[in-house]
Amino acid sequence: MTTPTPTAFARTVRGTGPGLLLAHGAGGGIEANYGPILDGLAAQHTVVGVDYPGTGATPKARNPLDLDGLAEQLVAAADAEGLDTFAVSGYSLGGPVAIRLAARHPERVSSLVLSASFAHPDTRTVLAVSLWHQLFASGQHTLLAEYLNLMGLSEAALNALTPDQVHAVAGQLAPTLPSGTGDQLDLVRRVDVRGDLAGIAVPTLVVVTTADPLISPSLQRQLAAAVPTAETAELPTGHLPFVERPQEWLKLMNDFLATT
Repeated sequence: MTTPTPTAFARTVRGTGPGLLLAHGAGGGIEANYGPILDGLAAQHTVVGVDYPGTGATPKARNPLDLDGLAEQLVAAADAEGLDTFAVSGYSLGGPVAIRLAARHPERVSSLVLSASFAHPDTRTVLAVSLWHQLFASGQHTLLAEYLNLMGLSEAALNALTPDQVHAVAGQLAPTLPSGTGDQLDLVRRVDVRGDLAGIAVPTLVVVTTADPLISPSLQRQLAAAVPTAETAELPTGHLPFVERPQEWLKLMNDFLATT
């Protein structure tokens, strides 16, 4: 179920068991980024996620987004569901959100799973996100959707489609782009949680998407190397594990969470 209120972000809650908070990526949403594995996660956890401003039923932001605000909204959702402690899964931009949440509330976080993520954007990421932002702002959303296929899918997954199929997929994706995409991409360019990493003391799994054209595997490995408690798992996928390898991604997460 998804429950929006005037003072909180739209919230998705499923399942029973230990708490698991979900933080989604820029231009995505809980359903968009975790939908294919939500039931699998909820089979063993009380799963709680929020949609950022301008995604789903959460109204667009009036001010620039910041990591602290997103992290606190996720904690507020956990409070509303009666979760005192919880694991946190962050995908892409959700990784820095999860890291900041763990830095602000270390006593409440039991473990972290960071997938296709980063501690700060490198030059390549900034350029890729800037083009994404410009295409979104220009209203060329079908062209943007084709660009997102190029930047989101692995080479193998993209080449499994014909150009006509890619164009058809882009046509389906274009109308679904969240209105808050620009605000979320602006945050990506400003993210820097490197100062939080050394203080992370909970078990952490960094899932490196090894065929990722958007967030390079080297940038993801830099994140893992800076977290004292991190272990790394490699997933041979582009930036969209929920599209290319959802069941493998789910198994990595559930197996890790079962041990923490």
